[in-house]
Amino acid sequence: MAAAGPTDPEDFFRATRRAVEAVWRIESARLIAGLARLVRDVGLAEELAQDALVVALEQWPRTGIPDDPGPWLMATAKHRAIDLLRRQERYRTKLNLLGRDAEIQQQSAQADLDAALDDHIGDDLLRLMFTAAHPVLSAEAQAALTLRLLGGLTTGEIARAFLIPDPTAAQRIVRAKRALADAGVRFEMPTPDDMTDRLSSVLGVIYLIFNEGYSATGGESWTRPELCQEALRLGRILASLLPNEAEVHGLVALMELHASRLPARTDAAGQPVLLRDQDRRRWDRLLIRRGLEALDRAESLGGGPCTLQAEIAACHARSPSAEETDWPRIAALYEVLAYLQPTPVILLNRAVAVGMADGPDRGLRLVDELTEERALRNYPQLPAVRGELLTLMGRQDEARTEFARAAELTQNQAERILYLKSAAAPNRQPE
Repeated sequence: MAAAGPTDPEDFFRATRRAVEAVWRIESARLIAGLARLVRDVGLAEELAQDALVVALEQWPRTGIPDDPGPWLMATAKHRAIDLLRRQERYRTKLNLLGRDAEIQQQSAQADLDAALDDHIGDDLLRLMFTAAHPVLSAEAQAALTLRLLGGLTTGEIARAFLIPDPTAAQRIVRAKRALADAGVRFEMPTPDDMTDRLSSVLGVIYLIFNEGYSATGGESWTRPELCQEALRLGRILASLLPNEAEVHGLVALMELHASRLPARTDAAGQPVLLRDQDRRRWDRLLIRRGLEALDRAESLGGGPCTLQAEIAACHARSPSAEETDWPRIAALYEVLAYLQPTPVILLNRAVAVGMADGPDRGLRLVDELTEERALRNYPQLPAVRGELLTLMGRQDEARTEFARAAELTQNQAERILYLKSAAAPNRQPE
């Protein structure tokens, strides 16, 4: 029996389904954002968008994919939204017969006035970003909802990204939408006075997604490049929507520069390669150029913590080799960053930079000051850093103990293997 050709119905259906899914990934954020402006409910907007997707899956295999699939999906979803609003209008008409019309009109007028006052930017995608990252939600819920609404990821994809069961991811998303509804969060931009805090929340969610892709907290793989790509895409969109916000460009610069190292962060077997051992010829020069351009833009606008971290990443990007890294400048930048944002992880990174710039003994003293930090108690990078600094000081037996501790703490299999190899390494003379 001959193999089925491209006109085979099953092959055609599968190809069409893949095309629909690709269109959904590209268009879903704009679709949900436009619908949310219409119905003023993010959860309902997603349901309407999903309804349009179902219609596409039913019709496109028969009729073919439209020339403009995005507008087709939007038109289909808007028809359903209008039907819903008409049903609501009929309900209001019935209430009018009960003498409630005046009250409803007053509420509607006030809502329209509030919306007009708050609409100081007026972009649906931007509203959706700020709604998904609303402070009423936990960081985990914000990340899941952002990937769902703005990344177009399925529940299963989100579950795999964060190494949680599918039902847990589904519950996280459902509860996030319910929390927004229960808190009366409206689909709108924050007021100018609240903009700074809310923007920090949006940037934090995007960077959380990127970090999980750059250095996975668990699983078999050390990196998940697809999550980095999603975060980069969201950051670039945000930069285009808020072109005069320095920290937006700072975050994009930071992610571009870090993402440039991804090809060199693992070897042919998928095992981790530390920064000092990476083949810098494999770094993505296009991403480095884009990152440096974004950094220039951020610095011209003032910058902040994200911009400082991007400047640190730029020091590595500009260094031809690990040996030529400008550690004194990196240490100085970390001093400023630690003053502005003294989080335990930033303080730990500062200790590494000081150890490389001024000697491992000084770095080790700074690390030892952090051993009582509750946030670092089960953080595998803390003993790993101690192990590296102790190795540079020639205290190999103590270093082995630290690397073994790091291997116990990490939930990432590739990282565990890396630490176990370091624990088993032969004695190394201090550099």
